[in-house]
Amino acid sequence: MIIRTDFPYGTTREDVRIPMADGVELYARIWRPVTEEPVPALLEYLPYRLTDWTAPRDRQRHPWYAGHGYASVRVDVRGHGCSGGRPGDEYDARELADGVAVVEWLAAQPWCTGSVGMFGISWGGFNSLQIAALAPEPLKAVVTVCSTDDRYDNDVHYMGGSVLAVDMHAWAAAMLAFASRPPDPLFAGDGWRRQWLDRLESLEPLVHTWLSHQTRDGYWRHGSVCEDYGAIGAAVLAVGGWHDPYRDTVLRLVEHLPADRVRGLIGPWSHQYPDRGLPPGPAIGFLQETLRWWDHWLKGADTGVMREPLLRAWISDSHPPATVYEELPGRWVGEKAWPSASVVPVPYGLQGAPVLVASPQHTGVDAGRFFPFGNEADLPPDQREEDAKSACFEFPVGEGEPVEVLGRPSVTLRLRLDVPYGQAVARLCDVAPDGSSTLVTRGALNLSARRGREQAVPWPVGAYEDVTFELNGIGHSFPPGHRIRLAVSSAYWPWIWPRAGSEAGWTLDPAGSTLTLPVRTPSPGDDGIVFDEPEQAEPLGVVFPATLDEPRPERLVVRDVARGTWRLEVDPRYGGTRVYPDGLEFSEDAREVYEIQEADPLSARTRSEWKIRLHRPELGWDARVETRSEISCDEGGFLTSDEVVCREGDEVVFHRTWQRRLPRAAG
Repeated sequence: MIIRTDFPYGTTREDVRIPMADGVELYARIWRPVTEEPVPALLEYLPYRLTDWTAPRDRQRHPWYAGHGYASVRVDVRGHGCSGGRPGDEYDARELADGVAVVEWLAAQPWCTGSVGMFGISWGGFNSLQIAALAPEPLKAVVTVCSTDDRYDNDVHYMGGSVLAVDMHAWAAAMLAFASRPPDPLFAGDGWRRQWLDRLESLEPLVHTWLSHQTRDGYWRHGSVCEDYGAIGAAVLAVGGWHDPYRDTVLRLVEHLPADRVRGLIGPWSHQYPDRGLPPGPAIGFLQETLRWWDHWLKGADTGVMREPLLRAWISDSHPPATVYEELPGRWVGEKAWPSASVVPVPYGLQGAPVLVASPQHTGVDAGRFFPFGNEADLPPDQREEDAKSACFEFPVGEGEPVEVLGRPSVTLRLRLDVPYGQAVARLCDVAPDGSSTLVTRGALNLSARRGREQAVPWPVGAYEDVTFELNGIGHSFPPGHRIRLAVSSAYWPWIWPRAGSEAGWTLDPAGSTLTLPVRTPSPGDDGIVFDEPEQAEPLGVVFPATLDEPRPERLVVRDVARGTWRLEVDPRYGGTRVYPDGLEFSEDAREVYEIQEADPLSARTRSEWKIRLHRPELGWDARVETRSEISCDEGGFLTSDEVVCREGDEVVFHRTWQRRLPRAAG
């Protein structure tokens, strides 16, 4: 990592409030170059609190952009941080309208040329795309990282039409805790407490809304830019990582957007900006790469960025299973078009007699984290135990050339169910000569969603049908002497929430079933793709105090042999305790628990607990937030329970509980 302290421009920073039409003001932090000439503006817009939670990350990139001649702006979404108003749902119409207003406000400032770009990772990447689809005139280009074009089938709520238990629960719980945090009086002023209490009175757990829309209805179509790619007027640099759940969006964007204003980049990364150096690497000079994008689209400079291949992608070499990799072996390749003429679908027919697949309900405890962040236990361990609970089909890689895949594999499975509902999960693994099994990619289908995510169609009991679904995209090379393993299971907890009757599984007829791999022929030009070393501005200087507490395991699996229950305990490791240069002492502790009985789908339980403290000793300010969220199920629905307790010092200023039963219509 290169830390830059000298830039073409000196920089200044100021905090301002941007007025909305209804009188609400959004809190913004603006880094600007020292110059008399107007400059383009770059906007990062999200709810994660610019004064504390994202402040270290913001410091890495916003001053860097300012030093290269841009006004770089970080804005908190309404109802979060020090912005006014009340928190809403993810990407609701109010949030997007506010974003358009911010873009137009920036373009109208005397220090701005009138050209604006948007960038962001995850939430900020989502609303960059969504605001681009609203086409405000000043918005000329976006850089969207680890984001989605399809809020139903490629986000944290549903996967293949099934409730994504692990993050439907965990993210709803996290957002309840995040929305409960108070404004910081150092920035919000004396009205912080009144503003906090007003927000708390409007709280509603988002899981109520998310579980009320179990098929791909109008709620999910809102904000899903895949509904109309043609609405996006800005140029789009789409970025993802093979270990991030959103990487398929990059493939779809480079396929559906005009080639003269889109480029795609997929590396080996997790859910992180590619310059941060968090596992798995290698990291790249991402800020320099985006500067080429901004200079081309916002300043009219010939940086050569549009002469790059339409898609630059990392293809990993085979590697042994591990829960963390500092760097993965592999290489960069480029594709001039997508779909690519160098990638051909190759079918592998399954062999054997019909087989009953009735996986134990705890199949999936070795799935790894849905959102890997670069922590030590994020990635899936050796898959042999998972493979043993699945039906496996193998295809040896012969001597000679490796089998190189790039894109989305798919499976067609001929199934018979003796119950109306079920789940099918397919995992693609790289099996080494020593028997170790490395997860390459996976996919899932709620069998009631087999005719489209917009409807739930029960299975005709006792009948065979063919179902086809895609696995997540991947770039991977299977070497000679290895085996390509397809493992199919009828359960995948805690990723996929099971349904009553699903313990019966289904019968798979290999004679009508196929694995199709996107096999790529290497190109002579593959070796020409290189990136600069990662570069950032000076770090913020956050201090992480030492603690005497015994560190908690990041992921712990507990088995009660007599009861047949399995419990996965997760410490998501978002941030822990830290002290900021402005004196803020910020601590957070989160714990997630997922439980299931190996023979009973209705035993599934999730629980999440958050504790957050914000303390400014010099102001005598001490605010605490505690939340608890739980989900369970019965045959007809989901049972949710949430609780929020907020304190100022020792005084409880807010305490509320919610309990709901939400019918299981599909999911």
